[in-house]
Amino acid sequence: MIEALAKEGMTIIMVTHEMAFARKISDKVVFMYSGKVHEMGSPEMLFNHPSTPELQRFLSMVL
Repeated sequence: MIEALAKEGMTIIMVTHEMAFARKISDKVVFMYSGKVHEMGSPEMLFNHPSTPELQRFLSMVL
């Protein structure tokens, strides 16, 4: 259902640890660390080219 709403153009703000889902439907991804925005960008940039050790470590644990 959420995927259908996103395809219809509805703005959705969601918190998830489901990285495959986030990668598939997101226009923009925000990675938070210690309660602060640590990285933000397109799914392609964050998942394929994480720029901080914290995001690299997180992705290595969940992907």
